[in-house]
Amino acid sequence: MILKVFVTGATGVLGRRVVDLLVDRGDLVYAIARTADKADDLRAAGAQPVEVSLFDPAALAEAFEGMDVALNLATSIPPLSRAARTSAWDDNHRIRTVGSAAVATAAAKAGVTRLVQESLAFAYADGGDRWLDEDSQLDVPVHGVGILEAEGAIDRFRADGGGVGIALRFGNFMGPDAAHTIDQLAMARRGLIPLMGDDGAWWPLIHTDDAASAVLAAVDGPGGVFNISAQPATRQQIAAAFAEVVERRRVRRPPTVLARLGPAAGRMLARSERVSSGRFRDATGWRPRRDDVGAILHACLPARSDDDEDTP
Repeated sequence: MILKVFVTGATGVLGRRVVDLLVDRGDLVYAIARTADKADDLRAAGAQPVEVSLFDPAALAEAFEGMDVALNLATSIPPLSRAARTSAWDDNHRIRTVGSAAVATAAAKAGVTRLVQESLAFAYADGGDRWLDEDSQLDVPVHGVGILEAEGAIDRFRADGGGVGIALRFGNFMGPDAAHTIDQLAMARRGLIPLMGDDGAWWPLIHTDDAASAVLAAVDGPGGVFNISAQPATRQQIAAAFAEVVERRRVRRPPTVLARLGPAAGRMLARSERVSSGRFRDATGWRPRRDDVGAILHACLPARSDDDEDTP
């Protein structure tokens, strides 16, 4: 069955991959384009660009008319160089609160039958070595309330429109074109890695290609809230994997890294979150192709050309 799918955030690192997967399987894809260049990129990918504001529910409802599925993948994550400034997260907060509410309202009004909302797995309370599933305790600091509001929009969509609502709690995105991964690899080549928390603290991770395949699985799967992560890794394992891929003996974790984010954000980034994706795997059959931090990082390295090879 060919679906008509509307995608927000379609030109981001996750959205681009999702658009490609949808087009490849024959779905009709429509997506927000905020600039002429991004509209050209979407056309080149086989999608139809639509000029509409993420924050205008009435206009969005018109754009959603006739759609089977809406995928809200819009984010605005600042780079590491700006992440310490609270104001750098204002756009992302507005997208997760005002934008997500507008999308849910519009989707219900337009009769969209399925809405998938991007969320994050970093909202769980520190679990130590325990596995965390979707029923585990949440502990969201003030600056992260957008996570809960975005998921709350899914509940309103289900109540108002009667459709299937899905929230995907992703682990930390890692990919060859993900700005944070590029920055982290550059730092690792200098012998540093910006990780907070104890060596044994766990962190959920996901390659962007596998995150995209999870979105595609959610288009055909059941409603609910689901974790999306490869096998979590400890901070020590992550540091060792970075050292291995950049061919250094070790990388150092400065004790004051990211301290300027403040105590609440610091505690959140230092937590141990051994997140399980078992519920989503059981419900959909989805599995990440890269299921450990080493495989994920190797898949993030830029492809080497023949000119890069050493001459004997």
